[in-house]
Amino acid sequence: MFKLIAFDGDDTLWHNEPLFRDAHVRLRAMLEKYGNSETVDERLYKAELENLSIYGYGITGFTLSMIETAIELSDKQITAAEIHELAEIGKSMLRAPTRLIDGATTVLEHFARQPDCKIILITKGDLIAQQLKIERSGLEKLFDGIEIVSEKDPLTYRNIFGRYGVDPCEAVMIGNSMKSDILPVLECGGAAIHIPYEITWVHEMVGQIEIENDLFCEAADIAQVPELITSLSKELDRERMENV
Repeated sequence: MFKLIAFDGDDTLWHNEPLFRDAHVRLRAMLEKYGNSETVDERLYKAELENLSIYGYGITGFTLSMIETAIELSDKQITAAEIHELAEIGKSMLRAPTRLIDGATTVLEHFARQPDCKIILITKGDLIAQQLKIERSGLEKLFDGIEIVSEKDPLTYRNIFGRYGVDPCEAVMIGNSMKSDILPVLECGGAAIHIPYEITWVHEMVGQIEIENDLFCEAADIAQVPELITSLSKELDRERMENV
């Protein structure tokens, strides 16, 4: 078995992207007199990218990007009441209950009963927003550790694995984002299981790629994870035997 099993949070253990989608739809409706949906989408995404290095990932940066988009597309004609509405949308996103993915609790409980393996959460975004989601999820007690990071890249994963005393080859990551949860872990020598989610933020999308790595697999849903980890463990043991 792997010594460390890591799970992503947003859209892997709980639903997240629908909150952003719904807010995005409301922004389009507010700005329809200033530009069509495509124009709003393009300007919002541009603002989000420009603001990532300042606000990071998450609801706070998204809300400020919506406000910035409204001000610019309206040529500063947007009203104070409308700006207040956008701010309230952001607050409602922060207050929203954490809706768990079906089967997430069962899978985490399954691994929590195994004494020789650490179970951790690695999630990206606003510190306070992520803490609130975790608290509301009721899953906190099932983890041996929780890591909230500003970026997910190979160095981040190496550092996290090192803090838990395992080499990357002894760890497996489960997540919905190829860009953030899968490719960086494979690059640093770990295993990864991809669980596609119905909605993906455009910034997290990657082009069609063919992954030729025996320590990677894709799951239809989170319920398949225990079985897939068993298969990956056997593959890892086979590779180690070949290298002896």
